[in-house]
Amino acid sequence: MAESKPKLDDFEDDAVTTTAPAGGQPVRVAMGTHSAASLGGFKDFCLKPELMNAITDNGFEQPSEVQHQALPQAMLGNDILAQAKAGMGKTAVFVFALLEQIEAQTPKHVQAIVVVNTRELAFQIDREFNRFNKYLPQCTTAVFFGGVLEEENFKVLADPDKLPAIVVGTPGRLVTLIQKKKLDLSHVKYFVVDEFDRCLEDLRMRRDVQLVFMATPRQKQVMMFSATMTKELHEVARRFMNNPTEVLVDQQSKLTLHGLAQYYMHLTEAQKIRKLCDLLDHIQFNQVIIFVNDISRCEALAHKLKELNFPAKAVHSGMEQADRLLVYEESKQQKTRIIVATDLFGRGIDIDRINAVVQFDMASDPNTYLHRVGRAGRFGTKGVTIAFVTDDERTIKRENRTYKDTEILKQVQERFEVEAKLLTDLNVIVPSQYMNQ
Repeated sequence: MAESKPKLDDFEDDAVTTTAPAGGQPVRVAMGTHSAASLGGFKDFCLKPELMNAITDNGFEQPSEVQHQALPQAMLGNDILAQAKAGMGKTAVFVFALLEQIEAQTPKHVQAIVVVNTRELAFQIDREFNRFNKYLPQCTTAVFFGGVLEEENFKVLADPDKLPAIVVGTPGRLVTLIQKKKLDLSHVKYFVVDEFDRCLEDLRMRRDVQLVFMATPRQKQVMMFSATMTKELHEVARRFMNNPTEVLVDQQSKLTLHGLAQYYMHLTEAQKIRKLCDLLDHIQFNQVIIFVNDISRCEALAHKLKELNFPAKAVHSGMEQADRLLVYEESKQQKTRIIVATDLFGRGIDIDRINAVVQFDMASDPNTYLHRVGRAGRFGTKGVTIAFVTDDERTIKRENRTYKDTEILKQVQERFEVEAKLLTDLNVIVPSQYMNQ
């Protein structure tokens, strides 16, 4: 029987830094540019020679400001609560701090646990550890998430000689391994949560994070990182910590990314496909990621683009795990240049060559907008983002609320002081804005 095509009913072709001193209040300092060259290089951190050699091998020379502020404190064993712009290198803070502190042990124990909200981010962070542990044989890693047979995880944890020093995983799978007494965290010294706002805002995920946390010893170093957070989640995160050093953007307007040319287009739903094709023909992109708001639209848009001879790949939570990771790997290797994604790829995913972001469906809130556009312009590189804005009222069933694109754009402009310009002529977008020379 012929494979049925996904439906596309509503598409028409022709139409700041804060350091908390012991016992005191945080001292706020505004964050500046991405470069911290004037503050010294990684060599000034007195890292292990083995780690420093790996950092040099990977071409790292100067720390970003968040790395310069947070890494020394993390290496001293202080709890860290860090909020900084997407693309600022927050992951490297805890990766380097853990690799610096993990010890050779006999017998082996799990010494560090890193909790993240998605499987793709867990996979990516495990890869980051493996980029920098090449001269540190004691810093072994394993990654655990759903979509993989539990028995495969059991095998990794059953051999005491191969037991990883660092475990990266999603909350649900980690809880399962703990409850089935396969994962022993009684010797953990370091507890990390990346994208902590997403991990803690969902009550079910927060419960799982708490269960993992309680399975670790009372005395440990806790580090949490994100690009955005509310006042409420800031307070929730602090409950996990003991007098943390806080590295925070002082003003929300500072969350906007340097090097990004940001535009929006006022369209009807029926005009989107044609305008997207015009954009893909016009922009000289290295790689582009196109965001939509649900799985069915993701599949439908990727299918439609293929019909129009644009080699797009879809990625969303409804796919088999192996297929999701394949798209991620192909994107990292630049084999896939056009990615159609839900917000599964909206946070933390670091694909170096993405220099264009199109929000085919406008983000449903300002934080999501910020995370999406942060996929381009990573660590000070250039990029361009275009949001398609309609007058329609949209419904988010899982959150039981409605929103309008125009209202979200207004909130983004006001809250982050984003200068997103109305785009009526594609010739306004020139390669010098978004191509790194």
